[in-house]
Amino acid sequence: MTASTNPLVAFGAGKVILLGEHSVVYGYPALAGPLSFGVTARGVPARSCQLDVPVTADAAQKRLMRKAFARAARLVGEPKVKVTLEPQLPLSAGLGSSAALAVALSRVLLQASGQVPTPKATAILAWEMEQEFHGTPSGVDHTTSAEEKLILYRRVQSPAGVVGRAREVKSPRALSVVVALAGARSPTKVTVGALRERQARWPERYRRLFAQVGKLVTEASKAVEAGDLEGLGDAMNVNQGLLGALGLSSPALEDMVYRLRGMGALGAKFTGAGGDGGAVIGLFLEPGPVVAKLTRDGVRCFASQLAGPRPHGDRS
Repeated sequence: MTASTNPLVAFGAGKVILLGEHSVVYGYPALAGPLSFGVTARGVPARSCQLDVPVTADAAQKRLMRKAFARAARLVGEPKVKVTLEPQLPLSAGLGSSAALAVALSRVLLQASGQVPTPKATAILAWEMEQEFHGTPSGVDHTTSAEEKLILYRRVQSPAGVVGRAREVKSPRALSVVVALAGARSPTKVTVGALRERQARWPERYRRLFAQVGKLVTEASKAVEAGDLEGLGDAMNVNQGLLGALGLSSPALEDMVYRLRGMGALGAKFTGAGGDGGAVIGLFLEPGPVVAKLTRDGVRCFASQLAGPRPHGDRS
């Protein structure tokens, strides 16, 4: 990257898991889609490869961001670029903020090193950062962000180890969700760790529950492809029940789930890790009035289309 090079700009989308969080870690499929909100990264020529972390991040988050950035930068030759971030997503809300950040940074680093930021190249580099953020992530977050498509994702065993496989799930109808924040979210590590302990203690019981979630995901993806949004919504509702059975929901999340259903959601469930709070999604044919009503009531929320035909030029 030379001083005359134009600034580099890249976007990393946030994500929602429509069905299959948690069970995806144990080898079952998940259905996930990209949000219209995410993280924008901007790169300008500099004397060294450096990251200007957001002032809104706390000390621990800043250290982690710099460590993840350095790991990815080394893999592409540490191009001389200074990268700044413009996050639109709340941190630690189950919306893939770290994956969005990783994808946006990866795209800028690839461009700055003279490489084309294809979805595959972006996902490979973002995976390195996600491992710094989460240790052993499932891979669904950064894959969804890099592909920017509604995908059916699954971890599979290969000669090289466990790898992620994804295919696009196309919808003939506009598939839109309202995303609402509820409660104070527990650290993912705590929620996932408690589930792992229960699963290890009663493996057969939890294997049956994970398998049921896996079947729901397959049914839901077929419903999407058939344009059966009502069928997708019902699968989301059943998945929420199974998440509760897995011990992952809470009063704050359940209250918002039922609130969205009462407002006409075809289906509603939490998305992400769950726990004491986080993001809840509702599937709506007309999300606009719902967002307006919730916003008036003081709920942090937004709408996003995940798949299907869009009005020309519309990215929301």
